[in-house]
Amino acid sequence: MSLSLSDIYAARPHVYAALRPTLLIRHPLLSAAIGAEVWVKHENHQVTGAFKVRGGLNLVARLTEAERARGVVTASTGNHGQSIAFACRRSGVPCTVLVPVGNNPEKNAAMRAWGAEVVEHGRDFDDAREEVERLAARRRLRYVHSADEPWLIAGVGTYALEIFEELPDPDVVFVPIGGGSGACGLVTVRNGIGSRARIVGVQATGADAFARSWRTGTRVTTARADTFAEGVATRVTFDLPWSILAPANPGARGLDEVVTVSDAELEGALVLALETTHNLAEGAGAAAIAAAMQQRDALSGLTVVCVMSGGNLARAALRRILG
Repeated sequence: MSLSLSDIYAARPHVYAALRPTLLIRHPLLSAAIGAEVWVKHENHQVTGAFKVRGGLNLVARLTEAERARGVVTASTGNHGQSIAFACRRSGVPCTVLVPVGNNPEKNAAMRAWGAEVVEHGRDFDDAREEVERLAARRRLRYVHSADEPWLIAGVGTYALEIFEELPDPDVVFVPIGGGSGACGLVTVRNGIGSRARIVGVQATGADAFARSWRTGTRVTTARADTFAEGVATRVTFDLPWSILAPANPGARGLDEVVTVSDAELEGALVLALETTHNLAEGAGAAAIAAAMQQRDALSGLTVVCVMSGGNLARAALRRILG
């Protein structure tokens, strides 16, 4: 598996057949709070409320006729599932999504509304993913991995092209990491165009398998993913994102840093986003702002991009955080 800048350019027709570029906005109040020139990439404005829809559109457009006829199956906590469901509905492809038991009910409803069959299984995303791998083999469905899919990451990477075309040389870009597809697009575009930008991945303290792995160079699996931010609640690292974000070749450039933020910091960033940008971010969508706030002493006077990856926050979570 591999990914190149040309793959991301080639994804654009499939993505823009259904979507428009999202806004990159400099928010003065947020900039003042962080002490830097802060721009927000508003992937929360997508039709499914999250960046992943770009990847679904590109991947489903590349399916063979046999794969389309059999249908696809995937695991998700919601945003990836909506992406695949949305793209499959446009193309008339049957879609099944497995989610953890007790998953965000509003994301489940959205996936069903886009035409997916939604099945609850397991205690978390990784339990659901393992069941999907068994189900795909049994029913001969096209298994769509949430990260180990070059076409999916190429589609997601179109948002990175939009950032760097509008703001060619930011100092720092903060991006949440669950599976890592969004960060992969940023790294691939940054390297391909020769930008000097530092790209910093953000994980939740309670779901930090990638952060631990990146810091030590040894991939680890954690026992739990303990965070309300389901978009970053993963216990493992995945092969393709790992090869891009933590390349074995010493001459290759992956992520420049990975930081972790607590759930309290994520909640604080969510409220800050509401107050300073008038946008609703879900937990993972607030991760970049949380990291920028945490690191603000080192960002003074710099140009910073925060990827607001999604806005699909459950009403109960919003009520709890604001209360």
